[in-house]
Amino acid sequence: MRRCLGVLAAVAVLCMLSGAQAPPSTPPPAPPSASSPDSPQPSTPSAPEPSSSSVPVNSRRSTAPKYPRIEWSGGYSYGQTGFFNAGHWAGLNGWNASFGLNAATWLGFVVEGGEFFGTSKIPRNVPAPFPTCGRFCPLTDPFDVKTREYDVLFGAQFPYRKYERWTPFGELMFGHGGVRGKATAQGDTEVEVSSGMALLTGGGADYNINRRFAVRFKADYLQTRVFTQKQDNLRFSVGIVIRSVHKAKPRLEDETQPEP
Repeated sequence: MRRCLGVLAAVAVLCMLSGAQAPPSTPPPAPPSASSPDSPQPSTPSAPEPSSSSVPVNSRRSTAPKYPRIEWSGGYSYGQTGFFNAGHWAGLNGWNASFGLNAATWLGFVVEGGEFFGTSKIPRNVPAPFPTCGRFCPLTDPFDVKTREYDVLFGAQFPYRKYERWTPFGELMFGHGGVRGKATAQGDTEVEVSSGMALLTGGGADYNINRRFAVRFKADYLQTRVFTQKQDNLRFSVGIVIRSVHKAKPRLEDETQPEP
């Protein structure tokens, strides 16, 4: 009995010694907190920075006007005239030239000058404005009168700029005109001069060679008031048009900033 108690006491002492010498157990690691500096942060996709090529830009470029601002023209004219109201049409040659300022694509203001010269025929029994037979008495019937007419007109042109090659237009002008007639009979020379109001209306078309040059065709009714009477005349013209061409430099006027 004593022997058994001694064995049990020895076993109990060995157990106590073995528990005292065993290393302490390591506690399980605590879960990382959100505020810990060593904890990895979740990765979030970053918004791409806008590049200069992807930035929307609303740009308006300044360009030259679609019509010329200034036009010069000049050329040959042929007139069927009756400046002396003699009942005979006189075919006179001449010229005309104009300077125009365009205010819009459909409206221009024009100053024009022209001249006719040639020979008119007047019957001897009604020679007005030349005197009846007396000191001055022509031998032929009708007799020849060297004629020169000039006119200076101002008004408006109304072009229709919808076609590439052709630009039709109408025109209306007022101004001043003058006529000079010179006749010689049996050594006597008689000169008659008169002037008065002039009216021109008609139209034509420009055949566009390029942006700067064009060929102009016109047909007009020209009314003159000389020698206290009204004269109805027709005028046909062909000439060259020279236009001013402005080349505008493109530039950005409006730009939309990229949204943040």
